[in-house]
Amino acid sequence: MVSRWLRRFSSTPSWRSNTPNGASNTREAPFSVFRDVPALRQYRKQLLLSKRTVGLVPTMGALHDGHLSLIRQAAIENTDVFVSIFVNPTQFGVNEDLDKYPRTWEADIQKLKELDEELALARTGSARGRISAIFAPTNKAMYPTLPPTSELDGYGSFVTITPLATLLEGASRPVFFRGVATVCMKLFNIVTPDRVYFGQKDVQQTVVIKRMVTDLHVGTDVKLGPTIREEDGLAMSSRNVMLGARRRKVGLVLYQALKEAERAYLSGKRDREDILRPANRLVESIAREQEALPPSERATFELDYISLADVDSLEELQVVDVSRGAVLSGAVKMLPIESPQPGEDCGNNGGDTPVRLIDNIII
Repeated sequence: MVSRWLRRFSSTPSWRSNTPNGASNTREAPFSVFRDVPALRQYRKQLLLSKRTVGLVPTMGALHDGHLSLIRQAAIENTDVFVSIFVNPTQFGVNEDLDKYPRTWEADIQKLKELDEELALARTGSARGRISAIFAPTNKAMYPTLPPTSELDGYGSFVTITPLATLLEGASRPVFFRGVATVCMKLFNIVTPDRVYFGQKDVQQTVVIKRMVTDLHVGTDVKLGPTIREEDGLAMSSRNVMLGARRRKVGLVLYQALKEAERAYLSGKRDREDILRPANRLVESIAREQEALPPSERATFELDYISLADVDSLEELQVVDVSRGAVLSGAVKMLPIESPQPGEDCGNNGGDTPVRLIDNIII
C-alpha cells in the first residue's frame, strides 16, 4: 500500500560550471552557494540551455539522513540537484520555536560535500546527477518588499490552500501551511525545478504542495521519498536534537501508537473507532506511567491528535476503503524537561523548549 501511494506523487554526462557571478564558493566545495535570486536564475538559465534537468530538495537546514536520502533520489532522476537551506519565518507561529530552531550551516555543508563525493563515485551513466547548487537566501531575498510576518492577519503576499491547510497540523498551527505554500511557491518560481522532493514524514505538507502545483499550474513534478527512521523507529527530524535523552525515549510514543493502529487495520479492522482505539489506549497508558514518575525522571507530553484520513483530501474517515487506503498520522508535544539533573543530556536548547513531533503511516 505504501509503494502504491508513493507512486501517486510521481508524475548527458555530469558537467561542472565555474562559480557564476553573485555566487560564493564554500572552501573546496564542489558546488556553488547562492545567496540572492539573480545569480541563481542566471545559473539555472545556463542549465536550461544545456538541456539539463534540476531536482530541488527544499530544507531548513540541520540536515539528517532523511534529507540526504531525498538528495540521492533527486540525483538518480536529474542531472543537477539544488538544495535550498532557508529557515522560513512565515511558517512559524508567533509563540513557536523560530529562534531556537537548529542552525548547523558548517555541518550541513560538510554533509553535502561528503554526499556529493559519494554521488561522484556512484555515477552509473548520464542519469546520475550531482549536487550543483545550494540556495541559502536571506530573509530580504525571499521577502523583498515587506518583513516576513507570523501574524495570521499580517501584511504580505501569501499562498493559501483551503481546506487542506486548515486540517490536522493546520488546525493547531494556523499559519504553518500558508508559510510553507508561500515559500515553496517562491522557491519554485526562482529555481524552476523539473522535480521537487519531499519526505513522507511531512505527508500533509506534500499533499498541500501537490494541490498547489496542480491548481496553480506550476511546471514541476512533486516527488515523495519514504520516511527515514532511527533504529528504534523514531522518524528523523531536525528537531530531534532538541529532545535530550529523557524526552527522546518517551518521544517514541507517537510511532508506537500509530503502529498499534496499523496492527488493528492489518488484523481486519476497518471502522475508525476499532482502528484508533488501541492507539489512544497506548498513549493514555504511557502518559499515566510518566505522570507517576518523580519530576527528575519523567518526560511528559501532550497528544495533539491521532488521525485516520483520506490520502488525497485528508478528511477524517469513518470507514477505510481498502482500495484507497488511508493515512494514519499524529502529533505530540514533548513538554519542557522537569527538574533537569546535573550532567543530564537535555538536548541542544537545554530542555526548556517544547518539541513538536509528527509522524504517519500509510495503510
